[in-house]
Amino acid sequence: MTRPGKKRARASSGAPGGARNEEPGEGGADEAVAFIAEQTAALRKLAERHKLHVLHYLLGMTQLEADEHLRLRSRRKLS
Repeated sequence: MTRPGKKRARASSGAPGGARNEEPGEGGADEAVAFIAEQTAALRKLAERHKLHVLHYLLGMTQLEADEHLRLRSRRKLS
């Protein structure tokens, strides 16, 4: 039992950099941004369907940011 106000320490994963766990298939930042863009598009459609205007707007901004990040990364790779 833990005391109120105290948090348990996380078990060390043994990986350098602390408790940063990478799941199989995580290919780095580019794959993460592509996944975020894809999921954001689906969430944006859901927000629009339910007339959640602010969420629709914010998810649209998130999608634009992810797409821009991917565009700039691919441009740098071509140079």
